[in-house]
Order: sequence, then C-alpha cells, then structure tokens
Amino acid sequence: MPIWGWPMTEILFFFEVVLAGLLAGTMYSLVALGFVLIYKASATFNFAQGAMVFFAVLSFVGFMELGLPFVLAFLVTILLMIAVGYATERLVIEPLTGQSEDTMLMATIGLAFVLQGLAQAVWGVEVRRLDLGIPDFPIPWLADNLGIFVSALDVTAGVVAGVLIIVLSLLFRFTKMGLGLRAVADDPGAAASIGIPLKNIMLLVWSTAGIVALVTGMMWGARAGVQFALVDLALKALPVLIIGGFSSIPGAIVGGLIIGVVEKTLEVYVGPYFGGGIEGWAPYVLAILFLLWRPEGLFGEKIIRRV
Repeated sequence: MPIWGWPMTEILFFFEVVLAGLLAGTMYSLVALGFVLIYKASATFNFAQGAMVFFAVLSFVGFMELGLPFVLAFLVTILLMIAVGYATERLVIEPLTGQSEDTMLMATIGLAFVLQGLAQAVWGVEVRRLDLGIPDFPIPWLADNLGIFVSALDVTAGVVAGVLIIVLSLLFRFTKMGLGLRAVADDPGAAASIGIPLKNIMLLVWSTAGIVALVTGMMWGARAGVQFALVDLALKALPVLIIGGFSSIPGAIVGGLIIGVVEKTLEVYVGPYFGGGIEGWAPYVLAILFLLWRPEGLFGEKIIRRV
C-alpha cells in the first residue's frame, strides 16, 4: 500500500538505509569519544587515538593466538591499555604540561608512530580475522517480518557502542571523577587550587581512552579485519568532532549519528549520479560547511578572542 505516493517497499528500504546509518553512526561516535575524553582534559587533539585502536585490538588478537581464552585475553588487553595510558601520561603528557597546543599535537603524532611500530614489531604485520561469534548476516526476524535487512553484527556493534557511550556519559556527569574532569576542562589552574588531583584525572582519562580504543577496535576489526587500516579511524572521526564539537560527549554522539545517516543516504540516493563512493568524502564536505557556518560545532562553546 503506497504512503504519500511511495511504495511500501521503497519506504522499508529507506528505513533500512537510515537504520544502517544510525548503527554506523554509533560506531563513529565511539571513535570520536576517545578524542573528546583527551581534549576535555588537556585541550589536546590526540592524533594517536587511531594508533591506540590498532595497538589494542592487535594485542587482543595476539593474546588469543598465544592460547588465552576470549575473556582472559580481553581483561589482559584492558590492563595493557591502562598501562599504555599510564606510560603516555607520565612519559609524554606530564613533561610537556604548559607547552603550546602545537607541541602537544606533535607529541601525539610521534606517539602514534611509536604505537604503530611497536604493535607490528611484537605481533607482525599480517591481517588477522577477528571472530566475535556474531553472524554477519541479516537478522531473520527483521528480514522475514519487516523486510528490513540489517546485519546482526552491525546491530551488536551499535548496541555495544551505544551502551559504552551512555555509561561513560553518566560517569562523567554524575560521579566525582566526572566533576573533576569537567573542572579541569574549564580551568586547570582553578581545579588544582581547590585540591583536584590533575595527575590522577589525566591518568584516568588516558586509561579510559585506551579501553574505548580496545572496544572500538574489536567492533571494527570484526567487520574489516584487524589490519593497519584501523589507524585511519582517526580521520573518520574528524567530521564527527567538527560537527559535534571537540569537547562535548553529547556532541560526539549527535555528530556520529548525523555523519552515519548522511553518508548512507547520500551513497544510496545520490551516489549513483557520481559513480559511487560518495560516502568516502561526503562527511568531509559536510564538515567544511559546518566550519563555515558554526566552527565550534553544534555543542561546542563559542571561542571569543580579544585582539
């Protein structure tokens, strides 16, 4: 039965495209969340986040290849990423405290190359397959009853990403740790003057970013394989951060959903007129438009500079 002149099959297909975009958007939000955590605490764009994703999931797969069961390998990798966060904060970030933003950015770029090289030196460079036990096939109930074909792996990844984002959002909003992070983000000097331990906050933030990198790598690695291309996730998160705002957790969520839906719908309905592949560059065009219209993002604070 047509609705507003559209055949029901076309409407169901449209919902399928939008749903796929939302599920992909939650994954983009998860990638962006790691950047937001670091930026909120230190006003530094962590260029090494993509390398952390690659390092974490490659280590996870490597531990399983050594014979560790799934759960134990996951826990060991979490401890490893906490250690990476501790070492990063103590050896890289703390010595550079008070330096310019450019200096901190270059430090994270250097850290990215160190993590990439270390991961490949320890575990090798070949592409690994990561099987999470979740079929990459359409969910039968949705396909049979609604005619919507969505992969069970995509749904699981979207749910895991959504739950992690919600948990972190609640932690940073209603716990002492979250209040401390918000105080540090607003004014580090004032936060230190009232007794907030800046070193502990930074250590916690970097460790949390490492755990987020592990979960992100597992979800992406299960679909595309554990390979060096995961490092490019940093570039995928840029449009999300520009649209949502570099310092906003809700912005990372909304920005990711916007990017996911926009790229999927444009690829399906506009892509054929451009020969396909539009989802690879359309998010960056949208990000440029946001830079021209609202450079601080939807949820970012306007920056007022005195001249």
